Amino acid sequence: MYSYNKEVRAALRQYPDGLTTSQIHAVTNAPQDTIRTLLRNMPDTYIDRWQTRGTQKYLSAVWCVVVPPPNCPKPERKTRASRK
Repeated sequence: MYSYNKEVRAALRQYPDGLTTSQIHAVTNAPQDTIRTLLRNMPDTYIDRWQTRGTQKYLSAVWCVVVPPPNCPKPERKTRASRK
């Protein structure tokens, strides 16, 4: 299941406006159940909005991924002395 993790993340980064699980499936060919599970467990993905397709009455989540800026500083570990 997690073998598709990098592919799903790469697909979402390629489409910054977001993708539904059906669209991710079309890009990666990963099973849709696997995609749904991955998206719920990936800490850098989120639902940006909900949309309908054509005459469907059901809503589809449009998923996006957080892309950290290249100059984002790494957090520093606090030492016990600095916690006091």
